[in-house]
Amino acid sequence: MWFLFGFPKVVYCDNMASLGISYDMVLGSLMPVVVYWVYGGMYMALGSCDNYRLHPKEDEDEKNFASKETVIKGVLWQQFRQFIATNLLYMMTGGSHGGASSAQPPSLTVIARQFVVAMLVFDTYQYFLHRYLHHNKFLYRHLHSKHHRLVVPYPFGAIYSHPIEGFLFDILGGSLAIFLSGMSPATSAFFSSFAAMKSVDDHCGLMLPGNPFHIFFENNTAYHDLHHQLYGGKYNFSQPFFAMWDRILGTHMPYSLEKREEGGFELQPAKECKND
Repeated sequence: MWFLFGFPKVVYCDNMASLGISYDMVLGSLMPVVVYWVYGGMYMALGSCDNYRLHPKEDEDEKNFASKETVIKGVLWQQFRQFIATNLLYMMTGGSHGGASSAQPPSLTVIARQFVVAMLVFDTYQYFLHRYLHHNKFLYRHLHSKHHRLVVPYPFGAIYSHPIEGFLFDILGGSLAIFLSGMSPATSAFFSSFAAMKSVDDHCGLMLPGNPFHIFFENNTAYHDLHHQLYGGKYNFSQPFFAMWDRILGTHMPYSLEKREEGGFELQPAKECKND
C-alpha cells in the first residue's frame, strides 16, 4: 500500500501547493501510473505460465513489430503527458468536479454511481473513436497502427500508442469520464487505477483461472486479443469495460477457447466473422 499512498507524498512538495496543486491531485495523477507498472509487473513475475497463454511466450519477441524497449519508452512518455494533463484538468476545475468537496468525502453510494457513469462514458467515447480509427485508413495508418504493432499483446504494452492517439484515447477520454461523472481527485485516483488494471489485464495474454476481470467482464483478455489479430480488426472495438456497443452495433465477434497440445489456449473465432 505504500506504493499507492506513500509515493505521491514523496513527490508532493510546497512548490506544488503554491501552484494550486493539492495532494489529492498528485494522488489522482500518480497512483494510476504506479498501479499500471505494479500490476503489469505481477504478471511478468508469474513467468511463462504456458498452460494459460493465448500465445507462446516467444511470440512476444518474434511476431511483434516493436521492441519491448521501444514500448516501455513510449508508455512512460504517454504517462508523463497524462500526469501533466490530469493536473491541468484539476487546476481548471478547482480540483473538485461536480461540486464534490474534499472536506466532506462523498458517500459510497455516490462513489459507486460516479464509477458507473465514468465507465459508461469512457466506454462510449472509446468505442466510437476506436472504431473510427480503424475505418479511416489514413488515421489507422498514421496513428492506430502503432498500437497494433503488438500482434501478441503483453501487460506493459497496454497503452503503447501514437502520442496523438494517446491524447485522444486516454488523456481526453479519461478526463471526460472523470469530469462528467463529478469525481473528486481522490475518487478519480481509484477509478483511473481500476481502468489501468483493466487495460493491463486485457493485454496480459493469460487466461488465469479465477481472474475476477474474466468473471465479471465479457470484454476480457481473450475478447481483446481477438481484436489484435488480423481477422479481428473489424470486430471487438469495445474497451475497456463492457461489450455493449459491439453487441448493439453488430461488431461483436463470438469465439471459443480450445486447449493446445503444447499447452495454453487457442482462440477460435466464429467462421462467418473470420471469413468476412
